[in-house]
Amino acid sequence: MTTLGYALLGLLAREPFSGYELAQKMKAPIGCFWHAKHSQIYPELAKLKAQGLVNHELVEQQEHPDKKVYTITPAGRDALRQWVTAPMEVPHVRDELVLRAYSLWLADPQAAILLFRTHEQRHVEQLRRYEALQQKLMEEAGAKQQVDSPDFSSYVTLALGIGYERLYSEWCRWVAEQFEQADTTL
Repeated sequence: MTTLGYALLGLLAREPFSGYELAQKMKAPIGCFWHAKHSQIYPELAKLKAQGLVNHELVEQQEHPDKKVYTITPAGRDALRQWVTAPMEVPHVRDELVLRAYSLWLADPQAAILLFRTHEQRHVEQLRRYEALQQKLMEEAGAKQQVDSPDFSSYVTLALGIGYERLYSEWCRWVAEQFEQADTTL
């Protein structure tokens, strides 16, 4: 099964969703750490259904076309449970900004400053969004620390996202400052 399949099972383990709702959930909260295109979701749901890992119920609607609401099956829950703790390789990081930084010594200083200040701002903005999500979760869930709660899993993934965005924005700021300091000494 694909990682997207497990991501969908992870969402459906929390509650039933339509395909459209799953696509929205793949933007946030899952989009914080895993990306999938809308066009990938429906074929993956069909595969999960064929494997007996999800079911769907057709819900009739008056103003809109009927929709399928998907639920995870016991077999799907078991597959997800096994996958969550299965051994895995350390993922390969592909980060174009870091790759560019490797050759940054060739850059025009002002262009480098602009590039890194722009990325610093983007990561600061993402950090603020994550912190707002964390605050909302704390208010709604009461900071549940029960490890068998979906809220706990949401909290721990947000904690990593917050740390990542904070570190990345600080790194971008530091790189820009290096060029700013060098530019004043030239």
